[in-house]
Amino acid sequence: MDFSLCENIIANMSRVIVGKRDCLELLLVALLADGHVLLEDVPGVGKTLMAKSLARSISGRFRRVQFTPDLLPSDITGFNVYNQQEGRFQFQPGPVMTNILLADEINRTIPRTQASLLESMEERQVTVDGQTMRLPVPFLVIATQNPIELEGTFPLPEAQLDRFLLRLRLGYPDRREEIAILERFQENDPLPELEAVATLEQLGELQRARASIRVSAAVREYIADITGATRRHDSLRFGASPRGALALMRAGQALAGLRGRDYVLPDDIKAIAVPALSHRLILKDAELLRGETADHFVEQILKQIPVPLPAE
Repeated sequence: MDFSLCENIIANMSRVIVGKRDCLELLLVALLADGHVLLEDVPGVGKTLMAKSLARSISGRFRRVQFTPDLLPSDITGFNVYNQQEGRFQFQPGPVMTNILLADEINRTIPRTQASLLESMEERQVTVDGQTMRLPVPFLVIATQNPIELEGTFPLPEAQLDRFLLRLRLGYPDRREEIAILERFQENDPLPELEAVATLEQLGELQRARASIRVSAAVREYIADITGATRRHDSLRFGASPRGALALMRAGQALAGLRGRDYVLPDDIKAIAVPALSHRLILKDAELLRGETADHFVEQILKQIPVPLPAE
């Protein structure tokens, strides 16, 4: 399968999104790896715009849910309504029945509603009143969190953080990019004019092709060395789980495909390690008081683990 289609998707999204190519690539990595993304950043940096641009570029359906304290699980999954004319219950699908779901400010809703996404994210299905329904393919959850305003929020538990393949931060644009944003949006919003450059069927083929990208024994051992080091690190209470190792491998496969290869290199693993692992680590209290971050310790581990040499 020709992964150059991903470059067309990124180029198409770049007609709306100024800069942030690395974030666009990682968004495609999550989509190809059949994972989900946690976006942590302040409001107004383009998180919703990025999600909408991706949905339009792949001919996918897009739904956005603003998470609030009064949001119920049925507001996400859907519910059954009694039809008096037909004398039976009918299922009213919730916003989760889509291709790209933007869960905006997911940490502002109660844990019960947060947990309602777990089955959808992991099993690709929803169960309502004992009836199970499959979700569309592809299905990508992009959840956002504001890391600054934490009053009245419900931090995601570690088990749910572990469900996200990658954690990304967009960051503020630099001066040149901000001027380009002002120029691009001065007269019209370019999003409504954005046309699809891929189909959902093509995305499905790319996902299947990603799974066949070769991972050598040396690269698998490299991944295990990295995740094992997180569990033994003196500054970490808990390291990455085996799910984290699988996420690192699948994300590495997707990145290799984006880079035009049918095999994974250690450099792919190094490039994806911070967004794939940092949100899975729990720091000791002393490190939190010192202001250290999980990103720092992942980068530290990458410097310490020997990189396997290419096979001769």
